[in-house]
Amino acid sequence: MSEDFNMSMRKFLKQVGVTSQQAIEEAMRKTADTSGKTFEVKMVLTIDGIELEHVVTGQIEGA
Repeated sequence: MSEDFNMSMRKFLKQVGVTSQQAIEEAMRKTADTSGKTFEVKMVLTIDGIELEHVVTGQIEGA
């Protein structure tokens, strides 16, 4: 893959990581009591123009 492709992909993934963390933190603050709770999470990545659907699941512990 080209260097331009790698750089654009890294930039996108950094944006996904930063904005996703901000959204999760904000949602957790708005929830009355997250202490000791475990939340099931799912991230779905799709790309228009190619047949890609990538799903990542996991857990986040409440604060």
